[in-house]
Amino acid sequence: VQLQASGGGLAQPGGSLGLSCAASGATFIINYFAWYRQAPGKQRELVARISVGGTTNYADSVKGRFTISRDKAKNTVYLQMNSLKPEDTAVYSCNAGSDFWGQGTLVTVSS
Repeated sequence: VQLQASGGGLAQPGGSLGLSCAASGATFIINYFAWYRQAPGKQRELVARISVGGTTNYADSVKGRFTISRDKAKNTVYLQMNSLKPEDTAVYSCNAGSDFWGQGTLVTVSS
């Protein structure tokens, strides 16, 4: 399974950004997709996860602001990030079934 992430960049506090993660290869073996993030000097943390059945889970810190979704036809997982805060600044990485990782993409929230 290969994961190609895109999106991210710079946003102002209160702004929005979107991330995409396109999966290819033997995606039929994957039972969930997730987004993780790692801020400077901090451990990597789970941001959001979506099962192949559509069940979603979020970190408390992003509930109500971030939305994870999946387009099965495109084998793509999205993370819509709204009401961004400076503490959302991190490198975001997509993950599939815990074993497969895409490259990280930097999200910076700053005025």
